[in-house]
Amino acid sequence: MSAPVLTTVLVANRGEIACRVMRTAKALGLATVAVHSATDREARHSREADIRVDLGGSKAADSYLQIDKLIAAAKASGAQAIHPGYGFLSENAGFARAIEAAGLIFLGPPASAIDAMGSKSAAKALMETAGVPLVPGYHGEAQDLETFRAACERIGYPVLLKATAGGGGKGMKVVEDVSQLAEALASAQREAQSSFGDSRMLVEKYLLKPRHVEIQVFADQHGNCLYLNERDCSIQRRHQKVVEEAPAPGLTVELRRAMGEAAVRSAQAIGYVGAGTVEFLLDARGEFFFMEMNTRLQVEHPVTEAITGLDLVAWQIRVARGEVLPITQQQVPLNGHAIEVRLYAEDPANDFLPATGRLALYRESAEGPGRRVDSGVVEGDEISPFYDPMLGKLIAWGEDREQARLRLLSMLDEFAIGGLKTNINFLRRIIAHPAFAAAELDTGFIPRYQEQLLPAPGELSDAFWNVAAQAFAQSLPSIARADDPISPWTANSGLRAGLPQEITLHLSCEGQDRALTLDAGGNAKLTGEALVIEHDGVRRNLRAIRQGDSLYLQWEGELRRIQTYDPISAVEASHSHQGGLTAPMNGSIVRVLVEAGQSVEAGAQLVVLEAMKMEHSIRAPHAGVIKALYCQEGEMVGEGSALVELEEV
Repeated sequence: MSAPVLTTVLVANRGEIACRVMRTAKALGLATVAVHSATDREARHSREADIRVDLGGSKAADSYLQIDKLIAAAKASGAQAIHPGYGFLSENAGFARAIEAAGLIFLGPPASAIDAMGSKSAAKALMETAGVPLVPGYHGEAQDLETFRAACERIGYPVLLKATAGGGGKGMKVVEDVSQLAEALASAQREAQSSFGDSRMLVEKYLLKPRHVEIQVFADQHGNCLYLNERDCSIQRRHQKVVEEAPAPGLTVELRRAMGEAAVRSAQAIGYVGAGTVEFLLDARGEFFFMEMNTRLQVEHPVTEAITGLDLVAWQIRVARGEVLPITQQQVPLNGHAIEVRLYAEDPANDFLPATGRLALYRESAEGPGRRVDSGVVEGDEISPFYDPMLGKLIAWGEDREQARLRLLSMLDEFAIGGLKTNINFLRRIIAHPAFAAAELDTGFIPRYQEQLLPAPGELSDAFWNVAAQAFAQSLPSIARADDPISPWTANSGLRAGLPQEITLHLSCEGQDRALTLDAGGNAKLTGEALVIEHDGVRRNLRAIRQGDSLYLQWEGELRRIQTYDPISAVEASHSHQGGLTAPMNGSIVRVLVEAGQSVEAGAQLVVLEAMKMEHSIRAPHAGVIKALYCQEGEMVGEGSALVELEEV
């Protein structure tokens, strides 16, 4: 049978994965089609495509999850194939079948393989039959609270609730004891339904200090299947990966082979075709347990590409055309080491709550040998509450792990981002941490070193404020008023009749403020974004970026945002409504659990807010009486909006 004609590919996704898939498609000479919601009309992935199709709507449920709209977009644009990316419909067997029924090519596995492995419960049952070791758990059809309560008692707390159709930490909750089970199960089921259209759950024993090691497998339509080494994805927050690397540090050749061959057997047992990942939990004794199989391309696939020199998206396209895998298992390369970090719009200091807003500043680190940035945003983009908060990924390769680590640190230092909270400083602390440098990895890494990775804000030093004032003064325009450019009184020169030239600045940074007076002549010089400061004959080179009314100054490894402020206005703005609980981010109200006049205990759940496909509970900080409600279910609210008035009693 001749290979199918393939000239145009539609990417049924958004953000960095859509941009990444289109990059390879274009390199292969294929035309690209982007789909977008109303919110993403001018998003980067949309602008980079040859053709774009508007799906309408804002939420994923109204756009990227609409199978009929995606098929219609492919037909209208002339695309012969659809790449699902990851997330959304990438592991939806119904989507794969609809594509096939429409006479199009699905750049993913057969629907039967998605059926077999797409349900975590079914996959575990299949692996159990095949003799693959499993973590103790319950994967049955009954989904009532009593069934889960009995299963948890049998397994023993702590346990992990997981959405059977999910991934990416959505619909996943750790339950420490029976008192938390009912609330956690209900919340996880709602998250799963919202993200995957399937509320079914499984529960398994929550292992202590495990490593998360996964095997990249690839199969063609001719019965060939191989594994492309492994990745360590142990460093996670809220059950979502933050750092990934390949190969996994410390694995012996024998263990790599055993895990790889088990992964291949798993894929072959379900007639797998294309790229997939078999995930295992690895304990300190070298025993591994099957966790799940992701029937799609993974977020972390670039580290595998870095150590093998292969393009996995190109392989997906060639396999879909009916081509044979170009190498055998013995020919799979393993060169050097690669580490990837995920850049998120989120606030690590506030339980990693997603952040929304405008990317007022966005400068990526330079690419080059051993350096790669996969991103889906540009400066000026608006980050909405409707989608996953990942902005992009930084990937570094080195001849050994330490070279890759140091290269990644350099890339993080070069990256500049501002306008909303991100995890970039948190990422740098992880990569610079001595335990990470020593490859002491397990899924408890972040909680174990939380004090170092998430330090409490400290007092900014006098040295910082002095440099900040000089840098800010240097960044000011020479003329403060364009309507009278000749007058010396409208210049920012610090001119004072009969007195030395001085400038007084009221500056704020990270919730702290300082009034500073400095000699207008100064000992600093700002050229472009390069700031040179001289003190006692020693000159230091720093990075300072003026963007709008803000100055971003690189100080002690972190980019700090500095602004001027009016002390009188600041006092007025600090007045807040006593007892008011506000929205921590933009989102939609999914549940209101109290009513006016109701008495509540400290810690009681009052309102549930959904943002970026995750639920966040607003809880009572103290016992009291609900004085007023300012929100209702289904309503969109902005960050800082008043939700509940709680009167202390």
